[in-house]
Amino acid sequence: MKIMDREENLREEILSVFKNTEVSSPKRKRLTVITEKALISEVMKFLKDRGFKQLCAISCIDWIEEKEFELIYHLSSFESGIHAMVKTKIDRENPVMKSMIPVFTNAQTYEREIWEMFGVQFEGNPRLIPLFLDRWRDIPPFRKDFDIREYVKRTFDVIPSLEEKQNG
Repeated sequence: MKIMDREENLREEILSVFKNTEVSSPKRKRLTVITEKALISEVMKFLKDRGFKQLCAISCIDWIEEKEFELIYHLSSFESGIHAMVKTKIDRENPVMKSMIPVFTNAQTYEREIWEMFGVQFEGNPRLIPLFLDRWRDIPPFRKDFDIREYVKRTFDVIPSLEEKQNG
């Protein structure tokens, strides 16, 4: 079966099983699936059963104006050579997502990173502990409302002002 036929068959199969889901093939060997948060686990299992055995990454986009985060799960099929992106949006004010560890065990590290950098809680991930930011006490640094200049000033500006020198 040709790759294009495989992509089209997979697209039709996904659309027949998952209502309220969009599927496109923006270019050769690429598949984009946009679905509801509640369906992510089922869509991921479905794709894994059809040869997408490798979870390559999970990425997160902060859509601050829309008050949402977009989670993007990157899957690969070594058999067909197709890369699939499974996308969903979650609430930014209460960012909670079901862990994908039961489907892809390597999701744990990706989820830890997104938890640490964006503040997304992954229900079912037993190791949401710091990966990079030991003793971090501020909002997650990859959120668009994180003010890096204010953080640096507050954290690293240790040069006393002229007034402090005179009083001190």
